Amino acid sequence: MSDVALAKELVQKYILLKKEINKVIVGQDEAVDHVLLSIFIGGHALLIGVPGLAKTLLVSTVAQTLGLDFKRIQFTPDLMPSDIIGSEILDENRKFQFIKGPVFANIILADEINRTPPKTQAALLEAMQERSVTVAGEEHTLAKPFFVLATQNPIEQEGTYPLPEAQLDRFLFSIYMNYPSFKEEVQIVKSTTDDKVGEIHKIFTADEILNFQHLIRRIPVADNVVEYAVNLVSKTRPNSEKSPDIINKYISWGAGPRASQNLILAAKAHTAIHGKLSPDIENVKAVAYAVLSHRMVRNYKAEAERISIQEIIKEIL
Repeated sequence: MSDVALAKELVQKYILLKKEINKVIVGQDEAVDHVLLSIFIGGHALLIGVPGLAKTLLVSTVAQTLGLDFKRIQFTPDLMPSDIIGSEILDENRKFQFIKGPVFANIILADEINRTPPKTQAALLEAMQERSVTVAGEEHTLAKPFFVLATQNPIEQEGTYPLPEAQLDRFLFSIYMNYPSFKEEVQIVKSTTDDKVGEIHKIFTADEILNFQHLIRRIPVADNVVEYAVNLVSKTRPNSEKSPDIINKYISWGAGPRASQNLILAAKAHTAIHGKLSPDIENVKAVAYAVLSHRMVRNYKAEAERISIQEIIKEIL
């Protein structure tokens, strides 16, 4: 099948996929789009929102519609790395046997990732980066495709272990989930308090997802679009030749080169699902908030004046 035909198939299947997800998830269109974009790119995403916004339901529904193996890991302060990646046990023949942990699945929901100590966070983040785990000197390759969709509650900070910036950088997107509108909440209450159960159909297979991931990487990008993305990321770095006043005033650390790479990959995916053959600057702008917001560190002045990262990104765009 040619790339053009494959691109048309992706658009058709994406529309079907959204319809299936909307049987269960009411509203949250932007969050759903960004979760699906991260899957078509092969990246990981961090979902941030208060309790009760269907973060877990969204991830499990996406896994069902994609026909992928799904595992949920509830992060707690006593969770150990072996609880995630697995461990060796002595079997009845007195030989060590490796028992796989929940990380050996296609989609991992890392629920409240900031509730576990850094040692356990690092075990998952290493698996995210390397797509493999090493136990007792032996390397075990993870399933393909492999995605981690982590959730984080922005309200309760007591008893949490915030992810360091270097580890946050491994997430392709940070996705903020907001409260539903009045109409959406009425629909949510109606659909979740009756006896009907919506039937979810599988739209994709694992092989199709891998094919679409390769297709998206083959999408050509004009030099001016690449330069725009790199220029945008350069502006986030304080005291550089391109940084505007708002960055120098409110940001202590800007985004690194991985942000530029992810902006282009995300723009390619955004282009593909909308049936276009090559991304433009508008596609880069459409994914800029999700790519940049967790890669920029506000200083004390920004926190004191309650200037959000989103406001700063809007200004530099």
